[in-house]
Amino acid sequence: MSDLYELQLVLDLPDSLPDTDLALLQWHLGERDDDPENPDAYPLLASRGPASRIGGALVGVLVQGARGWALTVRQEVHPDEFDRLRELVVWLGRRTSTFGAIGYLRFLENDVPDVLVADTASGTVRRLTPTSGPAEEIDPIPDPWG
Repeated sequence: MSDLYELQLVLDLPDSLPDTDLALLQWHLGERDDDPENPDAYPLLASRGPASRIGGALVGVLVQGARGWALTVRQEVHPDEFDRLRELVVWLGRRTSTFGAIGYLRFLENDVPDVLVADTASGTVRRLTPTSGPAEEIDPIPDPWG
């Protein structure tokens, strides 16, 4: 048994994002040096490469596009980091231009994740936990080439 969770974020941020906000996000992604104001701080979204327990790859990418900044993150996180992660996700939720689902948080041993939903009007992020129980088995999707 493990205490790891998968965190995935996929959201847009406006072109008007202040330079200080952009710098903080780049620091969390590991694109900038250590935080000079807090030498004990560490970036929360900087892991890269193969995931140790959840499978797949760990990524953190911020690119500028036609609609502003696009952020995609997939990280393994431990509950000890939840307070700092909650602050960061709420911080992003207050700045995002993406309405609705912006990511999810899934315990390693669960099949179904909790969904993170941003309400851009109020600047809040809600964590929606599934209540339906185990996933239902469905018929396989037909192979269009088969």
